[in-house]
Amino acid sequence: MHNALFSPLNLGALACRNRIVMAPMTRDRAGPDDVPGDIMIRYYSQRASAGMIITEGVQPSPSGKGYWRTPGIHSAAQIEGWRKVADAVHGQGGLITMQLMHCGRVVVPANRGYEADIVAPSALPCPAKVPGPDGTPVATPVPRALTADELPTIAQEFATAARNARAAGIDGIELHCASGYLINQFLNPASNRRDDEFGGSAENRARFPLMVLDAIAAAIGPDRLGFRISPGNGYNGMDTASPWETFAPFIEAAGKRGIAYLHVVDMGDECPGTLATIRRHFPGAVIANNMLDAQKACALIEQGAAEAVSFGRAFIANPDLPRRLREGHPLAKPDYTLLYTGEERGYCDYPALTDQA
Repeated sequence: MHNALFSPLNLGALACRNRIVMAPMTRDRAGPDDVPGDIMIRYYSQRASAGMIITEGVQPSPSGKGYWRTPGIHSAAQIEGWRKVADAVHGQGGLITMQLMHCGRVVVPANRGYEADIVAPSALPCPAKVPGPDGTPVATPVPRALTADELPTIAQEFATAARNARAAGIDGIELHCASGYLINQFLNPASNRRDDEFGGSAENRARFPLMVLDAIAAAIGPDRLGFRISPGNGYNGMDTASPWETFAPFIEAAGKRGIAYLHVVDMGDECPGTLATIRRHFPGAVIANNMLDAQKACALIEQGAAEAVSFGRAFIANPDLPRRLREGHPLAKPDYTLLYTGEERGYCDYPALTDQA
């Protein structure tokens, strides 16, 4: 059943044994100093039967952190923690790609545990409240607008993070260009009010995101690099009025760079025709995401709308999701009260089929 999901796929240099991708999900379980610990090692290794795991968003630098207990990839201890994660996933025959996520203006300072700049394309605060250490949403501070001559340095921080990830044994990098974080903040006119060459037209707003893609590609190779977008998603104060005016110049330019894949959150009625529009603007492989079941996912691949599909929530309570989809087993439901808290509970204590009585 659903044979299309189980054929192998090469995304650039990333050899996936099936087309079922684990989507990136923030889970707030990093240890002290934002180092991946034992429960993160267990969590990811349990899900290694995915064709590819994409990790939760990982901050490339101290200023990239916005949320409570998210992991980093900029210190020696963090690199060593991720090496243990990668080794555990590879030990199960899996493939693991790291999503690099710089929060930009989406920051609660108390979540960091250290002092660091809050930066963005323009000095405009995130209009949405963001959860603090106890989970209570609070207002975010006004960020400092980055100067044009700082942008190459920020791009190199992403490149260094990518090299760190590869040194840890991580197979590839996904650049988070969605959900109102730094890259999306540059792309979107609601958060980018600059009057220099990095603001104004959609082509200008894409300059810094492309600079970051180029820096990462130069560091690890474009065939190990993907990126994620969510056209029509207003999360964290993004303008949704003209999603393709915003994203088309960016994805067309990215498509000329030999990048391994584009990962898209299909917002459905909020952005009709997303996958068809992406096919017109991006020549490479596409991973489709959002509220898919096995039948819908299989149809997307069979119809040529996407090369692979990603599942988020379904992987939370079903560590062996590919087996359950292949054999037609019912899916367990996650406990949503434990998404961001509970340590092992609601994180790495969901049983695989073979673990159940």
